[in-house]
Amino acid sequence: MKQIPSTLAAHLASGVTTLAACWLVARKDGLTLGFTDHDRPLVLEGTPCHPQNGLSVSALADGPGFAIGGGEVSGQLSGPALEPKDLVSGLWDGAEVRVYRVNWQKPEDHILLRRAFIGEVTQEGNAFKAELRGLSHLLESKHGRVFQRACDADLGDARCKVDLTNPAFRALASVEAGSTREMVRVSGLGAYAAGWFSGGRLRVVDGALAGFASEISHHGGSGGLAELRLWQAPAEQLADGTGIEVTAGCDKRFGTCRAKFANAVNFQGFPHMPGSDFVLSYPSRNTGENDGGPLVP
Repeated sequence: MKQIPSTLAAHLASGVTTLAACWLVARKDGLTLGFTDHDRPLVLEGTPCHPQNGLSVSALADGPGFAIGGGEVSGQLSGPALEPKDLVSGLWDGAEVRVYRVNWQKPEDHILLRRAFIGEVTQEGNAFKAELRGLSHLLESKHGRVFQRACDADLGDARCKVDLTNPAFRALASVEAGSTREMVRVSGLGAYAAGWFSGGRLRVVDGALAGFASEISHHGGSGGLAELRLWQAPAEQLADGTGIEVTAGCDKRFGTCRAKFANAVNFQGFPHMPGSDFVLSYPSRNTGENDGGPLVP
């Protein structure tokens, strides 16, 4: 049950109110941004809330029991706080949203109405719309480990322990002419065999799209240049000469872990688990004339 601060309760009981909505959005990269539907900036919990994006929020609904509730927020892509390349790059995916009701004359008088997380984000021209998912959606997330043959660690993390600063698994390259948004032609990877970076990761280290990252679906080459096809295309084509960092790919198989990374001791899967054929098998009686024969599989 929410407790309304006494000063805000007195303001609500006065009959004449000066209320506004504010949103604090905490992205996973550590950046917290503030927005408001008021006509001038407000400061809430030390974060400036800006009005220029024209945000509006739909009714927020809860489902019965543990059903996922939610709503949506929409606005304009204007100002440095909301840029199209940030949406396309996924910087807003999974961000936490806190919705407040604020007395705009005294922003310290406020109450937290709702916490949610940003789900699917769509963009049409200069406008965007973001799905808000209630906290109950976290109950659908996987927690703990799943027993499976493939490794469930991320390459280079604390459980995997592969050193991604090793030049064998990490390289710096430069974007060359002939690239598209989905396929990047690069120089600087001539020492690596085709396919070495398939399933790996590309990160832009300089230029207008610095910080953008995407998994690599295929690493090939032609004419002395490497070609990297991306699972997620950047908001715009990478300019010639842009610096990128690429890390080796891992298909999560035990054989790859052993042969490519010499890291079998840290493999985080269960490669010797029996398959479904073994699970579904059953004993059968020997069909010979000796009814007292042994049971054989």
